[in-house]
Amino acid sequence: MTDPVADPVPLRRTALHPFHLARGAHLVPFAGWEMPLYYTGILAEHRAVRTGVGLFDVSHMGVVTVDGASAPGLLSRRTTANVGRLIPGQVKYTFALESTGHIIDDLLISRLDDGGDSGPRFLVVPNAAHAAEVTEIFRQHRRPDIRIALWNPKVAILAVQGPRAPALLRELYGWELDPIPFYHARYFSDGKAEGRVGATIPDDLAHGILVSRTGYTGERGFELFVDAGRAVAEAERLVAAGAVPAGLGARDTLRLEKGYLLSGQEFHRDRTPIEAAQDRFVEFDHPFFGRSVLEQQAAASDGERLAGLVVDEPGAVPRHGTPVRQGDRPAGVVTSGGLSPTLGYGIALAYLPRALAEPGTELNLELRGRSVPARVVRLPFLKSPPAPKA
Repeated sequence: MTDPVADPVPLRRTALHPFHLARGAHLVPFAGWEMPLYYTGILAEHRAVRTGVGLFDVSHMGVVTVDGASAPGLLSRRTTANVGRLIPGQVKYTFALESTGHIIDDLLISRLDDGGDSGPRFLVVPNAAHAAEVTEIFRQHRRPDIRIALWNPKVAILAVQGPRAPALLRELYGWELDPIPFYHARYFSDGKAEGRVGATIPDDLAHGILVSRTGYTGERGFELFVDAGRAVAEAERLVAAGAVPAGLGARDTLRLEKGYLLSGQEFHRDRTPIEAAQDRFVEFDHPFFGRSVLEQQAAASDGERLAGLVVDEPGAVPRHGTPVRQGDRPAGVVTSGGLSPTLGYGIALAYLPRALAEPGTELNLELRGRSVPARVVRLPFLKSPPAPKA
């Protein structure tokens, strides 16, 4: 007699699921959600974002609010950011760590209050696979005055990315986007051109959109937080205005060209921000979980470091798990790799001994039983072009 097989857990669907079906998306399981891998093709969608404007559904990402007078202290203790220093409207990229210094998840934290008497309010956006866990960690460490809520799937997130993104949004909504600094957010009430600092999630989304100047593509663009009931209509408006629907496939190739980390590949509770070469996102001016470990690593000259590798040989494409060697000696393993659609050659990320992680170091990749030359380069692989004049 065999043991009964448990029914699989059904995949969750974002508010944009009808949009994906109507656009013929190729849907795949991703972190417990059914998400579009591509619509017309990864390469075409990648190029649309690099040269024009693309639209991504990123509603699978966590939408967590943390409110209360003690909220800055909680978020500061549990991340590498000194959250108490954030000004209203500012957004910060940071890491939630184990006490060992290993990365649980990377996050975006936005300060949503206007600095008035209502008290501090924050929006935290973790990765889909860790949203519930990160929320629970915050709850375990909160003080009585802190209110924490996870708003998936009541809130949708539309990422409008590409060099034409600001112009498209300005033309479509009439928004004044130039006053929004990089990594800041503003709330736009329906029909209003001027954004304001301060928003309440999810109540304000019934009558407006929270616009965050952030993204995961390395292009100019914004992430729009909208009420789930409005998501399909807003997506259709954006596409009608010229945005190209893009899926997870293009999102991955775009982020790899910029050297951005991917949860589950560059970290999986096995790496620290220092090893991942993310020192600039670690603020040592406040106590946080794992701080002592990171201080030791930052001061050390040994250990491993995430580095970029390029392969000049035509057709040689590194993939996750590709061995990296220095001569006959193992040097590391590729965490993310592929053919760069923009550059036209193979690129990869890998953890290497610090002595080998210096730009210009010559190494080899073991691809399909043969050794292919590779060299270490400074990240990102693709440099950002200068912003066009308004």
